[in-house]
Amino acid sequence: MRKTAVIDIVGLSSSLIGEHTPFLKQYVQKHKLSTIAPMLPAVTTSVQSTYLTGKWPAEHGIVGNGWYDRTDCEIKFWKQSNKLVESEKIFEKAKKIDPQFTCAKMFWWYNMYANVDFSVTPRPQYLSDGRKMPDCYSHPAGLRDRLQATLGQFPLFSFWGPNANIKSTQWIADAAILTDEWHAPTMQLIYLPHLDYCLQKFGQDFTKIAPELQAIDKVVEKLVNYFESKNARVILLSEYGITNVSKPIHLNRIFREHGLIAVREERGTELLDPGASKAFVVADHQVAHVYVNDHNVLGKVREMLEKVPGIELILDRDGKREHNVQHDRSGEFVLMADADSWFTYYYWEDDKRAPDFARIVDIHRKPGYDPVEMFTDPKDPFVKLKVVGKLLKKKLGFRYLMNVIPLDATLIKGSHGRVHPNKAFHPIYVSNFKPALSELEATDIHDLMWDHLVG
Repeated sequence: MRKTAVIDIVGLSSSLIGEHTPFLKQYVQKHKLSTIAPMLPAVTTSVQSTYLTGKWPAEHGIVGNGWYDRTDCEIKFWKQSNKLVESEKIFEKAKKIDPQFTCAKMFWWYNMYANVDFSVTPRPQYLSDGRKMPDCYSHPAGLRDRLQATLGQFPLFSFWGPNANIKSTQWIADAAILTDEWHAPTMQLIYLPHLDYCLQKFGQDFTKIAPELQAIDKVVEKLVNYFESKNARVILLSEYGITNVSKPIHLNRIFREHGLIAVREERGTELLDPGASKAFVVADHQVAHVYVNDHNVLGKVREMLEKVPGIELILDRDGKREHNVQHDRSGEFVLMADADSWFTYYYWEDDKRAPDFARIVDIHRKPGYDPVEMFTDPKDPFVKLKVVGKLLKKKLGFRYLMNVIPLDATLIKGSHGRVHPNKAFHPIYVSNFKPALSELEATDIHDLMWDHLVG
């Protein structure tokens, strides 16, 4: 099989390639750029799973970045086991055909326990005193230690949160190059998340995102030049484009007004109790799953949703089947927001009663995706001093709570997840080996990657 590097530049669309990305501009002029029709849901874990399996979410089961586990009665986001993906992946297929084939999975999701030879993914250490320490998980385990000895500790707090910046993406790129130098895998899957942050924070405001575009352009240039020097076939692609939004929709608050969700009070704060709720919403960018425990209210829920401004699609069983998201993990209804809207997980009616995790970066306990984690509270004039004080506590080994995240969803200016009709905002595909048709389906990417390996 031929050496192949697949570089996933999250959030990249043709609308962003231009004066601020000189390398990418030159590269797509040299090699044909194709667009990929957005799939539903156009979110990281679902799209990556479709690329690697050639199957839709209805088959591989990844219906979003998180979903409601009907057995545990818990909402689970950002799980990492590769066994959650219920279809054969391209690296498994390749190993069956060629025992000499090797693969490195560098930060693509569902990384842990994947049937690959080398893998690295974010994995903080949660200490007994409440602290969260930067770290990553690798296979083999010694790869983590060797990479961090060379590159320094993985910059977890630059990967996500208010301090998200190019450092984490640069670390991933450098780790990919080192892994190739040390082990020369046949296939590398490399995840570059940087644009995901600035585009959700600022939308397509070039006065604010131009430096970020320049930064990712340089990282991609270094990777492409390296892999082409190794005679590798290189694919540049993205999972979705990010478009401007201004209207958050608080569906769980609406469900609460109609007596559908159950809330427990603990220490003066409120916790959503999905198992005891008649119906509730799991929000995931511009897509949401509506789970209905009491099927006597199905009609009421549908009628209620039809009156909510900002919802463009309400998919029932037939609609989910049409859009390839009919799976046991899906909600009874799957919703898609209109172009200017996105869904929050918020369910409390008074910010004073919001759970403690609402004001911190906590991607696992929140019952939905929360992009506001990329901000510190702009209404707090002392927020920077508070951050410094909390970091000092951390260094001294004291317990601390980095509760500086605001509860203002209007701060978010960009989102994704929906099926957007404008090709300028579609995900992209570029190859130095095999150009594609002008418009691709997400399921086509698997076969194109396969052609790079064996063609």
